[in-house]
Amino acid sequence: VLNIASRENISLSDLENINGTGENGRVTKYDLLKFLEDKNEIPVEIKEEVKAEKEIILKDGEEIIEPDRVRKIIAERMVQSKRISPHVTSFVEADITEVYNTRKKIKDDFLKKYNMPLTFNPIFIKCVSQALKDFPMMNISYQNNKIIKKRNINLGIAVALEDDNLIVPVLKNCDQLSFLEIVEKSNDLIGRARKNRLVPDDLDGGTFTISNVGSFGNVMGTPIILQPQVGILAIGSIRKIPSVIETDKGDEIAIRNKLFLSHTYDHRIIDG
Repeated sequence: VLNIASRENISLSDLENINGTGENGRVTKYDLLKFLEDKNEIPVEIKEEVKAEKEIILKDGEEIIEPDRVRKIIAERMVQSKRISPHVTSFVEADITEVYNTRKKIKDDFLKKYNMPLTFNPIFIKCVSQALKDFPMMNISYQNNKIIKKRNINLGIAVALEDDNLIVPVLKNCDQLSFLEIVEKSNDLIGRARKNRLVPDDLDGGTFTISNVGSFGNVMGTPIILQPQVGILAIGSIRKIPSVIETDKGDEIAIRNKLFLSHTYDHRIIDG
């Protein structure tokens, strides 16, 4: 819409006066083309562009699959996020050997005592919520050229569904929760997400998001920001890596458990 408006010298005030038929009254490409058509100013090249979009000519062996409603919403929001925010991704490699060993040591007893599995997700949630307290300017949104600082740390947790779609339930005020509460509440959110039992409030109010891409064997990823947040963290798969470590006897080579953390952030407000 903005590309066509710029190309055809349509002012923002004209855009605001167009009745949008998209979600929440958003002006779509076709609304803008109707506006141009009513003014008898629709260029030939744009007509051809729209015609090409509407007419799909299948080649041998191809078929059309209509995306479901969730996939269409995801597609629209991801494209919108890329248009809004200049995305930058930084990578760090984290040594989590001590965390890995501690979890391995206590996970069976934890399951017996609390009847809940101890996955890595609540550990990451605890770390990220603490980091957001230490760096509150990541716990913000950037809207209408204003920084909105959030007191509450509400962490979105990206969950892959069986139908290959993605949903992001939100763990509210996670910095105020004990570790046991984080385990309980995150397991509940993820479980209800996969059973399609979330309520609207479960998806509202996120201030930062994490995505465990390592659960699919990915070493790292470059996730897309969930607007109007300014950051999202992708957690890679845990791998055993030979590493040089410092000891009392000097440098030694040891097997360590490491993973990559990929932090994507909005370069309009975060410089890295």
